[in-house]
Amino acid sequence: MVSVNLGLVHYVLDHIYGTVLHRTKLGTPFFSKGWGGTKLDLLEKMVKQLFPEARCQNWPPTAVQPMWKTVWETKSSCLREGVFRTTCDPRLIEALPPESHNARVAFLTPKSVSPEKMACVIHLAGTGDHSFERRLRLGGPLLKDNIATMVLESPYYGQRRPSMQHGSKLQCVSDLLLLGKATIDEARSLLYWLQNEVGYGKMGICGLSMGGVHAAMVGSLHPTPIATLPFLAPHSAVVPFCDGLYRHATAWDALRKDAATLAQDVTSLTEDTAQKSGITIEQVRERLRSVLSLTDVTRFPVPKNPQAVIFVGATDDGYIPKHSIMELQKAWPGSEVRWVTGGHVSSFFLHNDAFRKAIVDALDRL
Repeated sequence: MVSVNLGLVHYVLDHIYGTVLHRTKLGTPFFSKGWGGTKLDLLEKMVKQLFPEARCQNWPPTAVQPMWKTVWETKSSCLREGVFRTTCDPRLIEALPPESHNARVAFLTPKSVSPEKMACVIHLAGTGDHSFERRLRLGGPLLKDNIATMVLESPYYGQRRPSMQHGSKLQCVSDLLLLGKATIDEARSLLYWLQNEVGYGKMGICGLSMGGVHAAMVGSLHPTPIATLPFLAPHSAVVPFCDGLYRHATAWDALRKDAATLAQDVTSLTEDTAQKSGITIEQVRERLRSVLSLTDVTRFPVPKNPQAVIFVGATDDGYIPKHSIMELQKAWPGSEVRWVTGGHVSSFFLHNDAFRKAIVDALDRL
């Protein structure tokens, strides 16, 4: 009988998936339009203001009043979709593409219980999650536990995706920081609305992969205890883009050419000129590593109630190494790490029950 190492299979499947999706030249790579110019400079300054001690900064956040429409309704539950103007800084609104100016949410609630006797969890999008469907499937069974689900569509995704963007491949480095900062601001505004205007008794924030990074940041910055659940999430965007599989899907030559353009203050350069500028790919990698270090969650404040923080990692994740998740627990003493068997991609489909159990347990600790 042949013994199969299932962990290795999951790990290899992640790399096969990553090879097909990211290493082939069939699609547009990440950051094909370069760094983002003055937008990146603005974002670096604004993100640096978030830490190290900024829990109450900009609190209360900008108010939201979503405009709702009912998608469907049964005797026991209701799904509505809402639209509101993004709540991020006016300078960031100018930097965002017009398609991203209006935020969209889906709101799944039970009908038999008043909000003050319930909990609500906001679900943030992972890379490539352009619709509400997957996260509604994750949150739907939680209705029986009197837990409502709110799903936020990220800027640059779904109906908020710029017309010139191909799939999930952001065109500039600045777009990645813009996506993150706007998502954080919108999620904070929604938490405030749910807690203070709707009156939910307990609140939580969760997300898969990139959404887990954003969820950790939101939970860190919230001035009161909330359940915080980063699933399959690294401690920083440096991990996938500089060290992981996304490095094969990054337009390093375009970033080098753009860096050379900025350095020489000219409007266009040939590839040969970029090479002669003396800027190497290794220098470009280090620059990207420096910029993306701004997303390092370990630099953010410890949440008000770290016992209500549960990280869930995959044992054989080809995208996110175990040490990255352990960095998060080390930075937030009192938090918990749980492991599911499998890889990054397979865990998205196989372990929804484990993710739901973590949500219920974290809310019970509030």
